[in-house]
Amino acid sequence: MDTPTFFTDRDLGRRVPDALRDAGFTVERHDDHFGPLTTDPQWLAEVGRRGWIAFSHNRDIRYRSQERDAAMRAGIPLFFLIGHAPHSELASNLITTFPRVIQFLQEHQPPFIAKIYRPTPIADVGRRPGRVQMWLSETAWRASTGG
Repeated sequence: MDTPTFFTDRDLGRRVPDALRDAGFTVERHDDHFGPLTTDPQWLAEVGRRGWIAFSHNRDIRYRSQERDAAMRAGIPLFFLIGHAPHSELASNLITTFPRVIQFLQEHQPPFIAKIYRPTPIADVGRRPGRVQMWLSETAWRASTGG
């Protein structure tokens, strides 16, 4: 089995991908491949062509139909890090929660959009994993768009 490549969008800055790399994961950052004017649909399509697994903190992708549909058409697994938190906290939670992310990837066929939550209480970030929850499956997306 090939080692998966993970992609972090611009909203996750440098701290999240750097922490993932330090933890031993193969990670590509948005700014290493795309310019500042690249639209979400453009990078989502390219991430899909490359077969990468995407992480984002960008609420627009979840709530705007053009971006959401682009993610689903790209055929990617897309995970949203949920919560207003510093990037260091988002990174710590993602690393601690990574076994659940991998399990989710094994149990669900892309495309999908899932959410990664921090543990409750928030004080446990980095000590306990958060949860991973399906937000939009391909079946639900097709039903909602008439496709």
